[in-house]
Amino acid sequence: MNKNIFNKVLTEKSIKNTYLYSMIAQDKLENEVFLKESLTYLENLGFDNIQADVEGYETPKSYLKMGSDITITPDIVAEKGGRKHYFEISLKSEEPKLLKSKWRFLDVLTRMKDHRFKIITRRGHYKFTQDMLDDLNLDKSPIKL
Repeated sequence: MNKNIFNKVLTEKSIKNTYLYSMIAQDKLENEVFLKESLTYLENLGFDNIQADVEGYETPKSYLKMGSDITITPDIVAEKGGRKHYFEISLKSEEPKLLKSKWRFLDVLTRMKDHRFKIITRRGHYKFTQDMLDDLNLDKSPIKL
């Protein structure tokens, strides 16, 4: 393969990945109100050491996919009873494939480390969330706010 063509393909791939992750970030910005409601809900349930990518909270640890520029950051990480819980906000997304890969990674990570992985959703997004869970064969009951 010609080196210039290879570099062009890599550049286009990087631009695409950046665009896809900015879409997920854009989804997060549009739904920041729901994220804050979820944080309040978790605080009321007694979760400690809550981390979220929102002002006033520490940002959760990000994971970098080896061999690419893709980073995965959980929406919310909290502790309760000495056990770490990862929470994902499930709202309709323009990139469900990217969201599926994020959920699959977090599910595997939490099972490896004996942590917990939960999905939080709201009215109007139940079917989307359930379809995503079914596609991934994840046996989870979403928290419905």
